[in-house]
Formats: sequence, C-alpha cells, structure tokens
Amino acid sequence: MDISEVKWSYDRSELIADGIVHGIGLCAALVGVTALIFYATVWSTSGQLVAAGVYGAGLILTLSVSFLYNLYPICRTKWLLRRLDHSAIFVLIAATYTPFLQRGWDDPFLFSMLIGIWAVALLGISIKCLLPGRFDRLAILLYVAMGWGGVLAAKSLFAALNTTTLILVIIGGAIYSIGIIFHVWERLRFQNAIWHSFVVAGSAVHYSAVLSCISGAAAA
Repeated sequence: MDISEVKWSYDRSELIADGIVHGIGLCAALVGVTALIFYATVWSTSGQLVAAGVYGAGLILTLSVSFLYNLYPICRTKWLLRRLDHSAIFVLIAATYTPFLQRGWDDPFLFSMLIGIWAVALLGISIKCLLPGRFDRLAILLYVAMGWGGVLAAKSLFAALNTTTLILVIIGGAIYSIGIIFHVWERLRFQNAIWHSFVVAGSAVHYSAVLSCISGAAAA
C-alpha cells in the first residue's frame, strides 16, 4: 500500500472531534493509571503491581501514539507514525490481558497463554513495522482473534477472576468489536472520531476490569 492510498482526508470538524476524543481518553488514562498504580502499590502483590504497570504503560502508550498519529500533518512522518499506531494496538491487547492472566499464572495453561499473547503481539508488531500497509485487513482479524482469544481460557479464567471482572472484560471486548464497524466504514463522516470513541469507551470498561482484578487480588 502506498502512502497515497491511506485515507487521511478528514476535514477540520472531523479533526477537532477526533482530537477532543483523544484528549479526553488520554487525560482520563493518565489519572486512572496513576490511581491504579497507587492502589496496586498499597494493596496488591508485587506480581499484580508489575502487571498493573505493564497494563498502564500499554494504555498510555497506545493513546499517546494514536493522538500524535491522527492529528499529525500529512507527510512522510505520518506514514511512520501509522506503523507505530497500528503496532501499539497489539501492545494494548497484550497489556490488557496481562493483569488477568497474571492472577492465574500458577496455572500452566494461563501462564502459557500470557507468553503466547505477547508472542503474537510481537509478531503483529513485526508485520506492521517491516511490511507496512500490506496486511491491514489481516491485522484487523488478528486484533479480533487476540482480543477474543481469552475464550479459549474461559474455564481457567472463571477460577482465577471474580464475576464482576469477567463481565467487564466481556463488555469491553464487545465495545471494541462493535467499534471496528466504524473503523472500516471510511465513507462515514466523523468515522475516525466515532471509532476512537469506541476505543476510549472500551478502554474505560477494561480499566474498570483491571481495577476489579487488582481489588480481587487485594481481598484474596
């Protein structure tokens, strides 16, 4: 795919709307992750603290790169930022899984899944960085497959996590999945802002799930 084939022709109103969505998401993430790390430091195990740190770093990184990429002027640098933005999605998915799988990493299957999810993320990052624009549709399928891959570990996760956490994980995944409709609906005006609204909403629900997971670890 050439740089000219990528849709970046958003008008001023669309860019402003997208900027507002990103700004809200990033500010909320900075506040939320700070609170999460503080809570984990006081109440959780060292393992959960590390997992919360990985999740928090992944969330802030992804939203920051997305903010920069989507609002950056159209030029060759934007093409590079596109690689980083799409790669960061793999990081976010793996980072979001980390606190949940860490809770059950004494289970060989969940520990293997934790390693596997990061291995797939690294594979996706490699594809995005080394072969930019060539497998975009495949990457979307890989995002979805990674996101819903937890279904394979449903039985083990039911034993490791509380009901509230599991429900929030499923709701967040559903929000992301519905948002993909708008991600590929490029003819829709404000399509990018709508898609990123779903990303922010899904991230907020998954943040609540991570907080619930951390709380569960503290109560255990």
